[in-house]
Amino acid sequence: ILCLVSVAAALDFKYHHAKELEKYLKGVHAAYPSLTHLHSIGRSVEGRDLWVLVLGRFPTHHKIGIPEFKYVANMHGDETVGREILLHLIDFLVTSYRRDPVITRLLNNTRIHIMPTMNPDGFEATKVPDCYYTRGRYNKNGEDLNRNFPDAFETNNASIQPETQAVMDWIKNETFVLSANLHGGALVASYTFDNGNSVTGSLKGYSRSPDDDVFIHLAKTYSSNHASMYKGTGCDNRQTFPEGITNGYSWYQLEGGMQDYNYVWGQCFEITLELSCCKYPPADQLEKFWRDNKMALIEYIKQVHLGVKGQVTDKNGNPIPNAIVEAKGRPHVCPYRTNEQGEYFLLLLPGTYVINATVPGFKSMLKTVEIPDNTGNFSALKQDFSFSEVSIISRVASCPKTPLYQELTRASAAVKPTLHVLGLVAIMLVIFK
Repeated sequence: ILCLVSVAAALDFKYHHAKELEKYLKGVHAAYPSLTHLHSIGRSVEGRDLWVLVLGRFPTHHKIGIPEFKYVANMHGDETVGREILLHLIDFLVTSYRRDPVITRLLNNTRIHIMPTMNPDGFEATKVPDCYYTRGRYNKNGEDLNRNFPDAFETNNASIQPETQAVMDWIKNETFVLSANLHGGALVASYTFDNGNSVTGSLKGYSRSPDDDVFIHLAKTYSSNHASMYKGTGCDNRQTFPEGITNGYSWYQLEGGMQDYNYVWGQCFEITLELSCCKYPPADQLEKFWRDNKMALIEYIKQVHLGVKGQVTDKNGNPIPNAIVEAKGRPHVCPYRTNEQGEYFLLLLPGTYVINATVPGFKSMLKTVEIPDNTGNFSALKQDFSFSEVSIISRVASCPKTPLYQELTRASAAVKPTLHVLGLVAIMLVIFK
């Protein structure tokens, strides 16, 4: 046992390549088998495992009422700080369990998934570390994984990569509520939407989601608990971010990004954390990066307990999957639905809300709730719905992988003439016929 603990604790502040990373994760799981679950969600183009370590009181499976959280790093292979600080986060969590009361309660009430690297091939391909762009940013096929997901505003013609597909399947198979993906090259917390159109306010330079207030809170939670991100100074005099946060679209437009995909298709609120001005800094700086981010990483996980959660059941008390549950005034283009256990999780700031539960084919049920800040209690407000006239039903609910917003014009005015031309061609064809 002492040998296993020593293996798990032997984590230096250095860069861990594929074999070392795998060895470390397996050592942690061997030392803490009841607290962790290690599995691969898929393989990279070159066949490397995409490892995920799950931590919590029930690490092997979802437990009703316990929300699912995830951190993903190293999506761009040459952005390396997140990869290493997630290993140190794992070390901190397992060694603090049953010693630190806050960490103990966090792990008892949250199922935490940690993927240190989404792009192991890109990391291994970065032979010469550099603060700026390198070819290791992309996967082995030369694709940018953060431009590779289905997009809610325009058709993304990029060929879905194995790493992307693995993450999409992972999102589909879990009930993720909150997430963050860790990048480098700037110092800011960026939030949805990354893309947009006139419906979401892109003409004003800001792409607003229905839950914009929650996203701002999430981004500020991280930046305000970071050693310096909250100062908003950025990485040079030309770029500043008030309070250390930015709307993704306001910073730069991005098609096929992972955080928008999580929000639209995964029912999971995700933000993008840019953690270092230098993408691949010297290893002797890693300890400082861990200290700068440690508190922010923990405080951000706690936000998975914001808002309201519950179950939707039929007259016999059986869970109803695929029931729509949303806060009034906050419709999503893919309606948020209950999972197989009839559960829903809605991240909402403290306040009064009307929660609308709908079983297709039956009347909606409305309940007014007063939501407190329960993050310190590690449990969102519980509000169940029981449909007395419904016998258990399960309808397939899917959201198409095509643009969903009513106005599908691109944010760039450059394409508008093309759309007009297409319209004229269509009219001419009708006239000709």
